[in-house]
Amino acid sequence: PTSAQVSVVPHSERFCYTLDNDLLTTQQRQFYEDNGYLLIKKLVSDEDIERFRREFMRICKREVNPPGAMIMKDESLKSQFGQSEKVVNKVQDFQEDEELFRYCTLPEVLKYVECFTGPNIMAMHTMLINKLPDSDKQTFLHPMHQDLHYFPFRPASRIVCAWTAMERADQDNGCLVVQPGTHKTTLKPHGYPKWEGKTNKLFHGLLDEDEKTPKVHLVMEKGDTVFFHPLLIHGSGINRTSGFRKSISCHFASSECYYIDVKNTTQEHLEKELEEMVRKKYNATSVELKDIWNFRARLVQGERINL
Repeated sequence: PTSAQVSVVPHSERFCYTLDNDLLTTQQRQFYEDNGYLLIKKLVSDEDIERFRREFMRICKREVNPPGAMIMKDESLKSQFGQSEKVVNKVQDFQEDEELFRYCTLPEVLKYVECFTGPNIMAMHTMLINKLPDSDKQTFLHPMHQDLHYFPFRPASRIVCAWTAMERADQDNGCLVVQPGTHKTTLKPHGYPKWEGKTNKLFHGLLDEDEKTPKVHLVMEKGDTVFFHPLLIHGSGINRTSGFRKSISCHFASSECYYIDVKNTTQEHLEKELEEMVRKKYNATSVELKDIWNFRARLVQGERINL
């Protein structure tokens, strides 16, 4: 069901992670409040997903080169496979690619996003992930982390990720793994995990993970979309198949969110690393974190206020 029962009692005291709307049922809202994520089946059409897949293949073959996009590769496979989907594991910041950015403007996605952000919506961070089959030299296991670690804007409860499976995702090919309820915790210190030779640039993880916290593997079919809170602890496993596990995602935020100064916080070392990467890429002398996010951010609904 997509429409909530109309209640004469305002929900505002009961719900703090979702906003009053006529889309989510009371049960769906309660599930997100309790767990920090909500899975909507078959939200994105096969036709749209195939269009995203075709554009990704064009990027891999260098037929198109979106300005500002960060194309992450497993360099150890380059000599073997050249420029192909067998090498590229992530296209990040695709906001200048008209075809991929369509994902962030899909009405069926935005109507759910609005339940978390309100009507003024910014697309802040975009990714198409192509989880490669695992090899001995490199693993594409993403350590457990909180996405808020990467974001210098608040409040957290007005930020949400939409993550859509582009084919079936399960434990065999490294589906998302979440720790329900951890969105109610604070932002924890992150850094590079101590895995010898097996860390990807900016793939930070929790420095102190509680192994006893229950985990849920999100088995998803093509087109299924999960919406989750930026403090929810999550990660993804190893792709043990010979195929490629693709997903497309965007972090959305209310344009009423505001930037914070991350100096003297657990996010400060990430700020330095990101600024250094951008300086090298664009041969820029001085870059500020806020500038990077202003470059990435796009208004997709309503009006632009702070971000």
